[in-house]
Formats: sequence, C-alpha cells, structure tokens
Amino acid sequence: METKSKQTSENFIKEVRRKTRRVFSSEQKIAIVMEALRAETSVAELCRKHSIFEAQFYKWNKEFLEAGKKRLSGDTVREATSDEVAELRKENQKLKETVADLVLRYDIVKKSLNMLD
Repeated sequence: METKSKQTSENFIKEVRRKTRRVFSSEQKIAIVMEALRAETSVAELCRKHSIFEAQFYKWNKEFLEAGKKRLSGDTVREATSDEVAELRKENQKLKETVADLVLRYDIVKKSLNMLD
C-alpha cells in the first residue's frame, strides 16, 4: 500500500506543478531574450529575476536566433501561432456547422417539394 500512496502523491505533485506552470507569451520570451542581448546583467541574474531555468532561457534564445536566421536568409514562410491555429479551428468548426445546417435545410425543402408532386 505504501508504494501505491507514494505513487499517488508523486502523481498529485506532478499534476499540481503541471497545472500551476507559468506560461510565457511569445512577447515575454522575446523581451527576456532581448534583455539578455543587451548584456546589462548576466544570464544567471536574468533567469533569477524572471524565475526561469537557464536551460529554458537558452532554448528560447536558440529559437529566437534560428527564427531570425531563417527570416534573414529569405525564408518568408511564417508558421501560425497557437492563437492563430485556435482561431482557425473555431472558424473551421463554425463553417462545418453552417454546412451541416444548410444540408439539413436542403433535405427538408427537397422532401417537401417531393410531397407536392
């Protein structure tokens, strides 16, 4: 039983950490990376200030530099942000519902016209 309760408490802690994890917007990530590029403070100080791990900072820094490299090399294809994807999914769902509604109406009108014949 101890193993089961320990496993459950570990899972509970992991779940709490996952749900309370801070999510940084792309603007916040860019601001933090730009702050580091100004070299006014060390990366360690910057990470402490924003309560992030250095590994996370270096990941954002690499992504930032890679994106800049792609744009400068002429790669103008831009990937959609998660907000744009969510908005497109909502629009797609609305369009599907509209088409379904129109098909139902069409079937009703067609049946009513067949009854008149």
